[in-house]
Amino acid sequence: MTPIDDHPLRYALANELHARPFPIAQVPCTVVFLAIKKPTEAVGRDRNQDIAHLTDLLDRHGAPHPQPGATHYAGQIGRHWLKWEQHTEFVTYTAITQNVSERAFNPADFEVFPPDWLMSSPGQRVTSVLLRVVPRPDDTQVTTSLGDWFDPESLAVSCVLDDAAICASDFRIDPAGHMRFALFVTEGTGRRRTGRIIQRLCEIETYKAMSMLGFARVKGLMPQIGTLDQKLTELMVEMTDDSTHPDDLLPQLLTTSTELETLSARCAFRFGATGAYEKIVNQRIEVLREERFWGRQSFADFMMRRYDPAIRTVKSTEERLRTLSDRAIRAGDLLRTRVDVERSAQNQALLESMDRRADLALRLQHTVEGLSVVAISYYAVSLASYLLYPLTQAGISKGMLTSAVTIPVVVMVWFAIRTIRRRL
Repeated sequence: MTPIDDHPLRYALANELHARPFPIAQVPCTVVFLAIKKPTEAVGRDRNQDIAHLTDLLDRHGAPHPQPGATHYAGQIGRHWLKWEQHTEFVTYTAITQNVSERAFNPADFEVFPPDWLMSSPGQRVTSVLLRVVPRPDDTQVTTSLGDWFDPESLAVSCVLDDAAICASDFRIDPAGHMRFALFVTEGTGRRRTGRIIQRLCEIETYKAMSMLGFARVKGLMPQIGTLDQKLTELMVEMTDDSTHPDDLLPQLLTTSTELETLSARCAFRFGATGAYEKIVNQRIEVLREERFWGRQSFADFMMRRYDPAIRTVKSTEERLRTLSDRAIRAGDLLRTRVDVERSAQNQALLESMDRRADLALRLQHTVEGLSVVAISYYAVSLASYLLYPLTQAGISKGMLTSAVTIPVVVMVWFAIRTIRRRL
C-alpha cells in the first residue's frame, strides 16, 4: 500500500518547535550574553553577514560551522559553550563558562568575544550581560552580596520558580559597559531548570532593550508631531472662521495629512515591534513566578515603575498620531464637501445663466425666422411674378398678378420653414 504523501514543510515546521532548546547550565558558571543589531534596515539586512561573523568566531576556536542558511547554532568553542540565534532584527550570542571568577562580574569574562571580532561586527551592540550563577547561600549572605554588587536604589530581586533560585539585577550598565545579573541557585535545582532561568533573564533584558528603541523614536518625533498638531489646529480654526478661501485651505490640509500618513507609515513597524517586545518581557517575567525576597521590589515591580511608563508613552504617541491622521482626514473630507457645495452653487448659477441665454437665443431665433420668412417670400414673389408674367398679355395687370401670388407664396414659405425646424 502506498503511504500518504507528506506536506513538503511538515518536518521543517515540526522541527522548528525544537530548534531553540534552553541551555543546560551547571552551577557555578558564568554567562556572557551579547545582542547585536544593525542600526538601520535591520529587518532587511543581509543575514549572510550574521553567519559570516559567527563563522569567524568559530574559526578562532576550530569549531564546526553552522549549516547554510541556519538561524541558530549551539556548540563548544574552547572552554565555553556557545549558543547563537538569529532573530528578525538582531542576533544573540550566549556563552556559558563553568566556574566563576574570583572577582564578581569581572570584565575579563567578556573576553570570550575578542575585541577585534567585536569591531568587525555587522551591527551594533543593543545590550550585553554578565550573569553570575552561584549556589545559593543563606539569605543574609545573599543580601550582603547584593549590596556589594548592585545599586540598592534600583535593585530588583525575587525568588523564582517555587524558590528554585534567587535572581537579581539593578538594570544599570556597569563601568565595563555590561548589564549585571546574579542568580543564586537553590540546591537540588536541575541543570535544565537553571538553563531556563538563564535564558529568560537574558530574554527579559534583550526585549526590554529592543522595546525601548520605540521610546527613543518617540522622543525624536515629539517636536514634529507637536508642529503638525498645531498646524492642523490652525487650519481647522481658519475653516471655522471662514477667514481663508477653501480652495486655499485644501492644499495645505492635504499636505499636512500626507505628512501625518508618511510619519505613521515610517513608525508603524517600530510601534508594532515595541508592543510585541513589551508583551514578551511581561510574559517572561510572569513565567518566572516571582515571590518577594525580604520585601525587596521584584522584577515585575521594577518594570511597573520604570519600564511601563516608557511603553505607555510609546502607545500614547502611536494613538496620538493615529488620532491626528483621523482628524486630518475628517477635516479634509469636510473641506472637500464645502468646496463641492460651493462649486455646486456656482454650477447652478452657471446653468441658470445658460438657461437665460438659451431662452434669449430661442427668441432671437424666432425673430430671425420671421425675418427669414419675409426675405424669402420677397424673393419668391419676385420669381413667381416673372414666372407668371406671360399672363399680362391676357389683360391682367402686373400689379394684380403680384398681389395674387403674394399671400400663397408667404404661406408656403412659412410652412416650409416650420416643417424644417420641426425635423431638426
